[in-house]
This record gives sequence, structure tokens and C-alpha cells, in this order.
Amino acid sequence: MRFPFLAAAALACAACACAQTSFTLDQVMSAPFPSAPVVSPSGGKIAWVYNARGVRNIWVAEPPAYAGHSITAYAEDDGQEISELQWTPDGREIVYVRGESANGAGEYPNPTSDPKGAEQQVWVVALDGSASQRAPRLIGEGSQPTVSPKSGRVAFVRKGQVWSAALDGSQEKAEQLIHARGQNGDLHWSPDGARLAYVSSRGNHSFVGVYDAAAKTVHYLDASVDHDDFPVWSPDSRHVAFVRTPSVNEHRYFVAMRSGPPWSIRVADASGESAGNPGKEIWKAAAGDGSVFRDLGSEQQLFWAGGRLVFPWERDGWTHLYSVPATGGDATLLTPGAFEVEHVAMTTDGREMVYSSNQDDIDRRHIWRVAAAGGAPAEVVGGTELQWSPAVTNDGAIVFIHSDTARQARPAVRLASGDVRDLAPSAIPADFPQDALVAPQQVIFTAADGLTLHGQLFLPKSAAGQRHPAVVFFHGGSRRQMLLGWHYMYYYNNSYALNQYLASRGYVVLSVNYRSGIGYGMQFREAPNYGAGGGSEFNDVMGAGLFLKNHSAVDPARIGLWGGSYGGYLTAMGLARASDLFAAGVDMHGVHDWTEELGIGRDDAEGRLAFNSSPMASVKDWRSPVLLIHGDDDRNVNFRQTVELVEALRGRVHMEQLIFPDEIHDFLMHAHWLASYKAAASFFDQHLKNGTGLIGSHD
Repeated sequence: MRFPFLAAAALACAACACAQTSFTLDQVMSAPFPSAPVVSPSGGKIAWVYNARGVRNIWVAEPPAYAGHSITAYAEDDGQEISELQWTPDGREIVYVRGESANGAGEYPNPTSDPKGAEQQVWVVALDGSASQRAPRLIGEGSQPTVSPKSGRVAFVRKGQVWSAALDGSQEKAEQLIHARGQNGDLHWSPDGARLAYVSSRGNHSFVGVYDAAAKTVHYLDASVDHDDFPVWSPDSRHVAFVRTPSVNEHRYFVAMRSGPPWSIRVADASGESAGNPGKEIWKAAAGDGSVFRDLGSEQQLFWAGGRLVFPWERDGWTHLYSVPATGGDATLLTPGAFEVEHVAMTTDGREMVYSSNQDDIDRRHIWRVAAAGGAPAEVVGGTELQWSPAVTNDGAIVFIHSDTARQARPAVRLASGDVRDLAPSAIPADFPQDALVAPQQVIFTAADGLTLHGQLFLPKSAAGQRHPAVVFFHGGSRRQMLLGWHYMYYYNNSYALNQYLASRGYVVLSVNYRSGIGYGMQFREAPNYGAGGGSEFNDVMGAGLFLKNHSAVDPARIGLWGGSYGGYLTAMGLARASDLFAAGVDMHGVHDWTEELGIGRDDAEGRLAFNSSPMASVKDWRSPVLLIHGDDDRNVNFRQTVELVEALRGRVHMEQLIFPDEIHDFLMHAHWLASYKAAASFFDQHLKNGTGLIGSHD
């Protein structure tokens, strides 16, 4: 780790009492972040994972009190994720995964550089009993657990193969259930527990397989050369529905995918008794816009709701829910309007869908419900908050996560009476600075080429009548949307904290929802010439910079930018192409050369376009100082992207590095997030201060 400016920043302006922050980075990043809630099959219990300063634990709340409490006792910021919670049928235990998946070399993330190494494992923990009975029990190495509704066993995935183990510990070791080619996963037990459906991915095609637990046989449903995914069982366990997307041989990078070979929904007999297991196409997307499959941002994409199948479709240019009879027929639009649907759940009786959307509130998310057969959608929870990740208990309570501009993300339940109750209010630290935060404003401005853009503007509380340094923030993805409050993704929850901190330090911050992001429809997301296909988002970088340059609260000579991943790419683009506008930047694990990232050459038109759409193509014009932050076990953006940029800038541009050995893209350790953001704030203080006395410590 090398960032010598921190020492200078800490000593430079001790006398500037006016620059003291009203809160620290540690405080604004102290509130725990919750995972999506998971409800028990019976009893109305709710489980989620809280990440509190990197310490991850499973929490549970039960009716009628809904008093959330931890049922695990992990105590260190060790970078070991807890995820994929699964209730046992009796609601007395929870199966979960601890650790992250391996990279292409088969290495598990080890961000603490523990000499013993790390592993991804399946565990089970009980809610009740003696201390020894409530201690987590190891099932074995693996992930993607799914608990049988009948047999007391859990199936899971280990190194691309399907394994099984007894939950009660009666079986000493797990056993491999299926030996199959390809990478196998997305496991689903049938409601009667007799069969297990899974997806077998084989490169340019994939099958939906069914394992018969009694006969110990496997058969594949309606096999084809295409990609079959997202299997879902019929309530009677007799059939499986799945999504088929056509295989496409040609490689197309960053081409606007508004149309293509249409995808379809198929239903097949799960028994294996039909010769060749022929399936039936019960619905197919119309040609033209929406013919390319667009997912919901949820774990599940296809729902068997009574006698109908509910699915996403983008026929009118917006991601909506539709339903079709399971026997086939015309699709019914369930959620009409100029908005997008995300985070979908189904009621236990299969009659209704509950989901989040930005209906009537384009830069927020709210919870809605609609009948699976059709009818007018009804808002469940609205207002100026954000709500997401709904789940429905067997007694009809709706669980979700909510936040606003000041209060951090936290799980809540909406009771049948309509009352909303937080599940764990005591989990928020007493010194969390909610009252000191600013409310970001919705702003609408134009890109350099005239495209309309949305953003969130964070103004310091002392903004009136003063000229402040300013920073533009670009999210990653690029399939993301920043919102008017604490975000529903952990990565951007952290970004929101830094933007709030910078605002408290006297910076004007503009968070930009640039083209190729979500929330504003297919035409905006599938932007012409985006990314490696032309870098058209640079128009949005310039539009944001000019918006700030002309803002009455901004000193036009002191504008910086920052972002991570795709946002790092746009940060580097701004610094390389417009150093006269952007005075400094913080680039976290950004893409700098599309040809390197995509593994293509520069000897044809596509390769030349990809390189010319990259910051490396304009590096000779880069003059502004930059802080580069990257973990060298990044599985999303190759670490070589930063290595090559450093080589190109070395000796030419003021450049600092903050490198985390063994850390991945979405940092697993809270300590690394905190170190990155303290370094970023100090770097901006050093290069954008211009005598304003912003430099100080960032405790």
C-alpha cells in the first residue's frame, strides 16, 4: 500500500478548525447492512444476514414480537461472507453458506492473507436448544444449498457437481449425488421431495436436468442446442417450467441488445416417462423489442402461480411482469406503465406477486402487489423512503428492507393491520450520524450530446453563497441506478456513505445515472455505442462536469471525479480526455483497456473501436493526478488493468496507489472499504483544496 499524501494531509492544516467534520467515516459506515430477508415455510419467522463493520451474522425475528436477535456469534472482520440462507421445513434450523466462491484458478478468496487459507462451506445452525445444540455445524465444502422438504437432507454444489448430506449429522460425510459433465447448479427440490431439478451449463448450451431420488437416475428435459435456465416446479411436482434463450454463435460486445432471436418459456414432464422428454413451448416473446431476455434482478425469474406462470418481459421497453396459463396462451401484462420491476416474490397461495418498482417515483423504489391473473397493481409501502427485497410469510405479513436519505437500510415487516415495524432497531449504533446527513436532491441535466440524465446532488449544509470544491460520482455495473437514499446494494450503500462524508467536508457531490444504466427503460439501458462499442457515456461525464462547472455553489477550477469498476472506467475517461475540466480523480478497480478486458485483439474494426473507447487510447493527454485502488484477486476487473495504467502514467502524472493483496472486486473486508475511502477523501483534500483548509484527519 503506497499513499504518502496521507501523511502530508494529516499534518498540513491542523489549524483549520472550520474544516472539522461533524462525523467521521467510521461513524457513517457503522450501521449494519442487511441481506434480503428469507421467510420460514411455516411459523412466520424471518431471517437475514447483518454485516456490521465486516462482522457477519444471521439474525432472526419471530411473530408476534418480531424482536430481531443474532443466532450466530462470528466476531471478526475476516472477509467471510454469509449468504444463501435456507430454512428447514420445520423452521427450527437455517442452512447457510460461509465464504465466497473460487476464481478461475480454483482459489477461494483469502483477503486476510491467512496462511491457513480459506474455503467456501455449507453450515447449519439451530434456533433453539442448549449452547452446544445451537453451535453451527459444518456440512462440507460447497455452496447453493437447497433443503429437501421431506427427506431431512440438503443438496448443494461443490466444484460444479451436485452433492448431498444429512442435516442431522447422522451421515458422517457428504456424498456426491450426481456425476455430470459441465458446471451444475441452480438446484430445486420438487414440492414432494422426490426429485431435484438443476441446470447443467456446458458452455454454448445448457440443459435442465431432473434427478430422481428413489431411482437414482438423471434425465434431461427437452434437450436442445440452446440455453435452458431458471427451472421452477409445478405445485403438484409433475412438471418443470424453464426459460429457453437461443444460442448465438457470434461474439457481440457492447452492442445495444434491444432485439434478437426470441426467448421462450417451456414446460416438460418431470417424471422421465415420456419418450425423449419432449417439452411444450407455452409462450414465446414476439420479435422486435423485448425479444432478448431481461432478468428481474432477483434470484428467481419464473414463478408458478397456481395455474399460471409469471415472468419478466420488456415488450414495451420497460421490465414488467406478465403471466400466461401454464398450458399456454396469450400473455397478460400485470404491471403497465413507464417504470421497471425488480425484486419479485410470490405469496404462499400463489395468487399474488409482491415486488419493488420505481412506478410514479423514478429515482426511488417502493413495494407493490398485483394479482397473478391480472388486475390493478396496489402500492403496499410508498412515501419518500426506499423499499426493496420483499418476501411474504405464510401468515400474510410482508417483509422488506427500507431506507431513506438519512436512515440506513434496515429490515421491517408490514403487518396485516398496515403497521410497519423495524425488526432490529437496536442494531443501529448510537453514534450513527443520521441527523447530520444531507438530503440529496433529484437533478435532471443534459449530456454533452443532449441526452437527458438523472442524478442526485449532495449540497453541503454551508453551500449558500460560497464556492465549493466538487466531485462527480459514477456507479459501476453499468446496469445500476443510484437512488435518493441509502442504496439496496452493499457496494453502493458504501458509496452513498462516502458521498455523504464528502458533503459534510464541504464538497458538492453529483452522483450520475449515466446511459447504459437501469431504471429508465430499455432505450436508455441499451444505449447506442456504449462501453467498448464507442464509449458514448463520455458524453455523460462531460455533461456532469459542465453541470457542476456552471453551478453557483461550485468552484469550476476544483472539480474531481471518482467511481469504481465501470465507474472507474468513466473516471479514467474523464481524466484522460478532459484534464482541463477535472482536476483530480479516484479510480477504484476500473477498466482502462477494453481489448485487454474482453480478450480481443486490435487488428480488426471491433478491436480498434474497443481500444479507442478506452482511457488507454487517450493516456497521452492525461495530466490530472489520480489515486488508483485495486485488490489483486479481483474476479470482475482484471488486476492487469491497473498494472498497465500505472506503467503508462508512471513519470508523467502524479499518481498514488492503494493495493490490497488477496482482496476481490467487491471488497470483502470492511477495513479495506474504510482504508479506501479515507485515502480517497485525503487525496481530494490534497488536490482540490486550493487553500480552502479542507485538509485534516479522516478518522
